[in-house]
Amino acid sequence: MELLIVVMIIGVVYSIVISKIKSPLYEKITPSFKNLKFYLQSFSKTSKVAFICPENADKCFIEIDNKKIKEVKSFFDDSVEIYRYNYYNGVSKKDDNNFFSFSVDKNGITDQVIIRYKNKVYDYTDYFNNPKIYDSLSELSETKSKLIEEVLQ
Repeated sequence: MELLIVVMIIGVVYSIVISKIKSPLYEKITPSFKNLKFYLQSFSKTSKVAFICPENADKCFIEIDNKKIKEVKSFFDDSVEIYRYNYYNGVSKKDDNNFFSFSVDKNGITDQVIIRYKNKVYDYTDYFNNPKIYDSLSELSETKSKLIEEVLQ
């Protein structure tokens, strides 16, 4: 009888420990602009995952293959500015800033956006790598121009 009680106690402790260890990675990460790609990839490596924030919303949400699966507290404020980069025009502000959508597909390819937030610029234009962080839009533009010059030579 005592052995049966000890085995039951060990089983309960084991199941509690395993349930804590196996919690999904996205539950352990707080999303931010710095880790947004990694955060989305923690949901699924085999599907398209999107992070969507409507204008002035307290909550954003995560979609997998266009199905809403989770709400996330918004980390946006009025200082967020969204840009695009074009080889011919350089950095240009996105016309529709009242809605933000960022996605990562199953191959790790992300949307081509640049985000300015709290004196930092997050460059998501590199498809496969984590965002590069710059101190200003002019620094980003200079870096892109130098890269283009190197490629053309």
